[in-house]
Formats: sequence, C-alpha cells, structure tokens
Amino acid sequence: MNPNNVMLNSGKTINIHYLDRIDYGAAWDKQKEIVRAIDEGSEQDSLLLLEHPPTYTIGSQRHPEHLLLSPEQLKQKGIAVYEIDRGGDITYHGPGQLVGYPLLLLEGPQLDLHGYLRSLEEALIQFLGTFGIEGSRKPEYTGVWVGDLKIAAIGVKFNRCRHRRGFVTSHGFALNVKSGIEHEGFSGIIPCGISEYGVTSLEDCTGQTFSVNQVAQMVLPHVTQVLGFERANIKTKLQ
Repeated sequence: MNPNNVMLNSGKTINIHYLDRIDYGAAWDKQKEIVRAIDEGSEQDSLLLLEHPPTYTIGSQRHPEHLLLSPEQLKQKGIAVYEIDRGGDITYHGPGQLVGYPLLLLEGPQLDLHGYLRSLEEALIQFLGTFGIEGSRKPEYTGVWVGDLKIAAIGVKFNRCRHRRGFVTSHGFALNVKSGIEHEGFSGIIPCGISEYGVTSLEDCTGQTFSVNQVAQMVLPHVTQVLGFERANIKTKLQ
C-alpha cells in the first residue's frame, strides 16, 4: 500500500460539493442518494464538504452510556441526536468543524478498506503539516491526533454495491477548526468512547483564526491528491 496514493485513481475526476451549514439528516439523505447513483453508474465519485448544526451521531457500536446529557439537556442546548450506519461510537458535529463525506467507488485493485481509512488520516496529516503541526495516528484508534489530543475523527460505512463488485463509501471525517469547540459539544459525550484523551482544533494549534469554508478549500487538494484523483470538478459552490 502506498500511503501517499492509496486509491490509485489515476486519471479520474471527483465531483466536489461545497455546502453551507446543513442539517445532519438532510446531508445523510444526500449521501445515500449519491451512493445509489454511483452504484448505478449515473454519478461520479463525489466529496461533500460542509458544516452541521450541533449534532451527536451514534455509530454501530451503540454505547448509550457515552452520551452524558439527558433528553431535557439536549433540548435545552439544541443538540440533535442521530443513530446512524457508520462504524464507531458517538461523536459530535457542530459549528466550527469541517465535515467531509467522500462517496467513492472501491472495486478491483482499489478494494483496500483498511487502506482507505489510513488514506483519510494521511490527507489530514499532510494538511496539518502545512502549518507545521505534527499530526499523528494512535494504533488503537482511528483518527488524527496532535500529541494526546484528537483533532479529527473518522468514521465510515462501506456500502456493498448491487450493480458492481465492490463498495461505495459514505460518511468520512470531521476536522475541528474553531477554538472552544471542545466545550460546546464534546463535553456532553465521551467522544468515540475515549475518556483518557481530549480534543483540540486547528485554531488552538496555530493561534490563527479560520472560517470553516477557508479550511474546506485548503483541505481539498490534500484529499484529492492522497486519494489519487487528478481533477476536481466543483459541482456546488459556496453561496
């Protein structure tokens, strides 16, 4: 496996959708729609880059005890909760965080599911490196870390194709951008079931200020390069 070009998508184009802040359920429906279209051959590989309102998502591991807030507290704070079909435990999505959903066909020599996870980590590690931040992995956990603080969570689903031999990916990565995000949403959960480590953000690590839209555009070339795409076709622009 080549960690700098895991997917080997030489010559391929990926469609890019920059979306404004969007409800989690609407984005999940959009993912499923594109996944079906890719399987049927009517849509190219795609990447959604976006931001969510405050949301907790609970993956297939299903540990309700890792949600520390009562229904009344969730309502008071305006945080939605979704039980979803990706792997992993509970995590937080919200303002100040860049979420990326790569929807990619994996088949033939590209069918390296473990390598796909490592490729998402590699893209974010390379992006952090442009700011002099040493991003790293922890062998026992999926995601990207700065020291013992988690800066990006990764959770995916591999959707088995009906019309092809392979899978189409959904869900993806969440990169913490804004300072203070650890107090806004992560304090109400045990993120990914990991109690011994905290979280951090791009602003905390650099001392600079960023918008999520800025970071989306800066992350894009690292994601497309590591996944091996030669061209990015911007299908949906930010308003």
